[in-house]
Amino acid sequence: MGTIVYYTTGILVLSVLIFIWLERKYPYTKGIPVFREGFWVDLIWYTFIQSYILKIFIFGYLIEPMRRSWHLSPMHWLDGWPVALQVLFFLVIHDFYIYWFHRAQHHSKLLWRTHEAHHSNKEVDWLAGTRSHVLEIVINQTIEFAPIVLLLGPDSPVVPIKALIDAVWGMYIHSNIDVRSGKLRYIINGPEIHRWHHANDRAVFYANYSTKFAVWDWLFGTAYLPGRKKPAEYGLYYDYPQDYFLQHLFSVKRIDEKRLVEGWPWFRAYHTSRRRLWQWVMRKFG
Repeated sequence: MGTIVYYTTGILVLSVLIFIWLERKYPYTKGIPVFREGFWVDLIWYTFIQSYILKIFIFGYLIEPMRRSWHLSPMHWLDGWPVALQVLFFLVIHDFYIYWFHRAQHHSKLLWRTHEAHHSNKEVDWLAGTRSHVLEIVINQTIEFAPIVLLLGPDSPVVPIKALIDAVWGMYIHSNIDVRSGKLRYIINGPEIHRWHHANDRAVFYANYSTKFAVWDWLFGTAYLPGRKKPAEYGLYYDYPQDYFLQHLFSVKRIDEKRLVEGWPWFRAYHTSRRRLWQWVMRKFG
C-alpha cells in the first residue's frame, strides 16, 4: 500500500497544478485571483492541519476499533472482485449516501450548522471545497471509509485510490473552469452544475446536491442548470466569520466577528496581524 500512496500523492499534486493552470486559461468567473480571500484558511487550516488530524482520529480511533471488534474482513465478501470494481462499488454507494445526507443538511436547521462553512466562500475555486466543518468530515469520512476497511482490510489499495478520486473530484466540481459537459451533465457532476449549488441564490439552496454522479439530482428532481446563465454571486446571504476557529464556534453560537474585534483587545491584535499578513501576501503574489 505504501507504493500506491506515493503514486496517489503525486497525482494529487499534479492535479492541483493542472487545475490552477486551467482556471487561469479558461475561467468560469473572470477576475478571481489565485490567492483569493480565505485561500490561506482553506489551504493551511482545512487542507493541511484539519485533514491531517482528522485522518488520524477517524482511522485510528473510530474505524480501527470497529475493525478489531467486528472481524468482517475474514469473510472475504469482496476479495474476489477486481480492484477497479471494488473502487466503483464503493464510489457509487457512498455517493448515493452523500446525496441524501447533503440534502438533509440543507433541509435541517441543525445539520445546516455542520455544512454552512462549506458555503461561506465568496469566491469559489479548486480549493473552496476543502472548507468543511469538523463534524461533517468525521461523519462522512467514517461512513465512507469504514466499510472499505472493515470488508477489505486497512491495507486495501481501495482506500488511497478512493481518497484520491474524492480529492480530485472535489477540486474539479468547485473549480473556476468554464466546463461544458454536454449530455454527460446528466450522469457526471461538474463545475457547471455544482458551482450553482454555491451561488448566493435561494433558487439553488435546495438543488444540485450530487457530488460525483449528477444522475441523483436528475433522478430525484433536484437538478438546476439554467442554460449558460451564471451565478451573480457566491457564498451565504448572512455575515460569516473569516477565522477558522470562529467558523466552528459560529456553528454552536452565533457571534459577530466585528464586535469581537471592537470589544476584545487580544482578538483585535490577532485579527490585525492576520489582515496585515494577508495584505503582504497580496502585494507579493496577488
